[in-house]
Amino acid sequence: MLKRNLNRFFKRIILISIAMCISHALFAAELTARQVMEASCKKESVTESITYIKTQIAKTTVASEKRSMYIFLGGLQEQLSLYEDAVKSYAAAAGISAVNAEGMPKKTNEQLVLDAVRCALCMGDSSIANSYLNSAVRNSKNAEIQLYIKLYTQWSALVDANSFEDLKEPLEILKAYLKVPSMKQIFPQILLTLWYVTGEESYANQIKKSFPGSTEASIVAGDIKLLPTPFWFFVPKSGEAEAGGGTFAELPEEPKTESEEVKQSDSKNTSGNADSKKTKFSKWQVGFFSKEEYAKNLVKELNSKGFTANITTEKRASGTTYFIVFVNEDKDGTVSDKLRSAGYDCYPID
Repeated sequence: MLKRNLNRFFKRIILISIAMCISHALFAAELTARQVMEASCKKESVTESITYIKTQIAKTTVASEKRSMYIFLGGLQEQLSLYEDAVKSYAAAAGISAVNAEGMPKKTNEQLVLDAVRCALCMGDSSIANSYLNSAVRNSKNAEIQLYIKLYTQWSALVDANSFEDLKEPLEILKAYLKVPSMKQIFPQILLTLWYVTGEESYANQIKKSFPGSTEASIVAGDIKLLPTPFWFFVPKSGEAEAGGGTFAELPEEPKTESEEVKQSDSKNTSGNADSKKTKFSKWQVGFFSKEEYAKNLVKELNSKGFTANITTEKRASGTTYFIVFVNEDKDGTVSDKLRSAGYDCYPID
């Protein structure tokens, strides 16, 4: 009997050892987040990169690697203005308790929550943004995190504004922040917001004087075009902010990073330029609004410039209906080029 029990015991040990070896072999075969990032940058378009990353995430069992893949995926989705998807990716990453994977961007879970908030605001969903802002991140002891909580809270209030009267309180709070030295890190964003909403040139001048090398300074100077991110369209403007003529037009082109090359590759495949491998789209989104009046104004403007613009609606889970302005593709497939040449950024929606 003892001999039989020992045989059974040793068999179990052997089976467990074999299972562990198989598990280790499968574990070793998994790609790291760094490898997945590098491989995704070699894809022909960002769309292909995103599909590839999602596939690898599903296969990954190491928490730190999966978390970093979600972070990289969220960044790509945000660059493509796929804000709803980016919110989910950042939130998924923030929900994983793990260290940053080797060779990948370093982000805390609190930073990831704020990334999700920013993307929620970009798609005009203040309810999602507020739910994250009112989560455990609100109690952060990190001074920088607290700064952005304050900024995003006021941006959320601006998104919710339906009239000029609704703008007063968040604008006054933002103005008050400019008097707090400890908030200097976000002064450029505050000034840009005040300039865009009020149209007061004094804010633009302050950006150019105090923060000449910032992205915000390039925007007000006209060197960088403020993309039609939904957040800005949702804010009722009390003035008309006009960008300058630009000051950096003659700067030499800098070497492109891997992520920029991925974006450029995708651009080639989604623009109106001839490309044998490009995806064919039938509609191009030019505007995204929470108010029908704004959408109608853009349609009128586009039509006056020779485009045939239309409006469709989209109702989100939050119950808010959004108005999407789009232009149909033309016969020669160059409408996106024409829109961009006329100063309009556009995105394929079909």
